[in-house]
Amino acid sequence: MQNTRGIARELIAFSLPLILSGVLQQLYNWVDAFIVGHVEGELAMGAVGATTTCVNLFITVITGFTLGLNVLMAQKHGAGEDGRLPGILRAFSLILGVLFALAAVPGWFGAGALLSLLDTPGSMLALSTDYMSIIFIGLPFLAVYNVYSAALRAVGDSRAPFLSVAVSAAVNVALDILLVAVIPWGVRGAAIATVASQAAMTVFIAAYAVKKHPILRWRMERGIFRAGSIGESLRFGLPPMIQSSIGAFGSVILQSYMNGFGDTTVTAITSAYRVDTVILLPIINLGSAISTLTAQSHGAGDDRRGTRILGVGCVLMTVVSLLLTAIIIPTGGWLISLFGAGEEVSGIGAGFFRCIAPFYVVYGLAMSIRGHIEGLGDMLVSSGVGLAALALRIALSYAMTGVYGSMNIAYAEAYCWVLMAALYILRLARLKRRRQA
Repeated sequence: MQNTRGIARELIAFSLPLILSGVLQQLYNWVDAFIVGHVEGELAMGAVGATTTCVNLFITVITGFTLGLNVLMAQKHGAGEDGRLPGILRAFSLILGVLFALAAVPGWFGAGALLSLLDTPGSMLALSTDYMSIIFIGLPFLAVYNVYSAALRAVGDSRAPFLSVAVSAAVNVALDILLVAVIPWGVRGAAIATVASQAAMTVFIAAYAVKKHPILRWRMERGIFRAGSIGESLRFGLPPMIQSSIGAFGSVILQSYMNGFGDTTVTAITSAYRVDTVILLPIINLGSAISTLTAQSHGAGDDRRGTRILGVGCVLMTVVSLLLTAIIIPTGGWLISLFGAGEEVSGIGAGFFRCIAPFYVVYGLAMSIRGHIEGLGDMLVSSGVGLAALALRIALSYAMTGVYGSMNIAYAEAYCWVLMAALYILRLARLKRRRQA
């Protein structure tokens, strides 16, 4: 019992700063929508929301790859191989930073064409293009930030991302007020504020890592890219990156599909997803805690503790998921209205939550098992399950149009969570039989 309580405290202590940093990050994204919606109007708010899936296509490549790096570095830390961490951190800070700096160039010039391909409503297209072309400039900062965040979580420091996001939030809110409400730069001002806040966040977390964790300090030297470390990092990072990027591309397809329902539905569903992203943060970050602690235990050769972490994590996840469901169903429409949305938009958003929120507990179970499997280094299977779920989600979105109307977007996602949970349970059972054999 004492060991169970200790694991529960460790999971909570590790995940709570991550949850708070995620909530804070989303809240300052809400500030964009809130200020833009109230100053520029509902159409501008919808235009900002219409860029989300496109931008996430690039962001999820970053977060997917660094998820793998986090597992690898946590295993090295658990095995006492801290000397390997600076090399991994150094190499991929440079590699990802340069790659996404290069990607920002076509992003700047091609934003309008990409949004047009997605059938973004004509009334929103110019505003969405203005916003997204500037947002691409922040991608290299996000890449470096996520590499450092992965390294710090791997050594057990989940406080650093929260402090970094707090700095970013302060910069973003101040600049949002200045560049949208005071200087009338509209969606361009909101985008500039976001990029500046991402740069501040990246500088802070790098400085924090250098000061607080000597094992993460590195310097430019010959042999900066060591083949062994690069190869091992790619083995861990590429599967979740591919899964995440294909998943984001699937979301782009779904955005194009959703755009066919018109301005009102686009604004409602994108606003609902903005709220949903915050609501799901405790589930996602508790899953991340399970993954990191399992990886540390696996690296130390203590898989029995990893199994106990999963059991305790599933109990915590169930409680959290049910609590979130109870909160969002009665309040979802009201939260959407805070962005300046009208009654019709808020009503559609409220319906979205009534459809999807009862499935949060299924999603929580899936994320718990996924975290455990990834912590063991089983990245390929985790990615394969994610891709299978995405395929089902896209197929159901189109197949159920005549059944649920615009709400089939919610039900398709909920049913793909069911598939994810079932496949992860099957994989977990197979791993258990393999250990017992």
